[in-house]
Amino acid sequence: MGRYGNLGRMKIVVCIKHVPDVQSERRLEGGRLVRGEDDVLNELDENAVEAAVALVEDLGGEVVALTMGPEDAEDGLRRALQMGADSGVLVTDESLAGADVVATARTLAAAIGRIGGVEPAGGTGDVDLVVTGMASLDAMTSMLPGALAAALGVPALTLASSLEVSDAGDVLVTRAVGTLRESLAAPTPALVSVTDQANEPRYPNFAAMRAARKKPVDTWDLADLGLEPGAG
Repeated sequence: MGRYGNLGRMKIVVCIKHVPDVQSERRLEGGRLVRGEDDVLNELDENAVEAAVALVEDLGGEVVALTMGPEDAEDGLRRALQMGADSGVLVTDESLAGADVVATARTLAAAIGRIGGVEPAGGTGDVDLVVTGMASLDAMTSMLPGALAAALGVPALTLASSLEVSDAGDVLVTRAVGTLRESLAAPTPALVSVTDQANEPRYPNFAAMRAARKKPVDTWDLADLGLEPGAG
């Protein structure tokens, strides 16, 4: 067991997104961005994966990578597994195409509930921490972290340039506010979004890439989550 005294081994869900490569040509069809062609793991989500994996390496526990998207989004999960995540979950359903931030947050929150759920400190939820990147490079709204935290009913510590967990189980972050730096703390469970200043994402070696092939990836649709299409 790591030094995460009060809660034992951590369970962290890291939310990622599979996005069109910013270096590739992009086009719209029917008013929607075409996906599945030269898509990659969102670069800013690599910092989230690194932050989650580093915490578990230090404290003990597991990292579950979670994404919502078309079937090809599994490639993004595989990249997260290569970087050290232990398992992956893909939520894919035709009715989710073009989902807005509210529907996306609601869907991801339901998936986190199925993964293990979050409860206030002392509750029965298994998920201690949700980590996201600061934004997705296909939209750059930075709205999802706050919306997801609201859907989960947990504190949101956003745009963190550093992330730690204390021996007491509190999440500690620092972030820049203009020319100032502030330190924030919240009890777990909580959601943290990290910036590209938080760390330097690791580059998987051959052994990590080979090991990732054997790690489990579950695929769920809305019915698996108990959600109705268009109910977001």
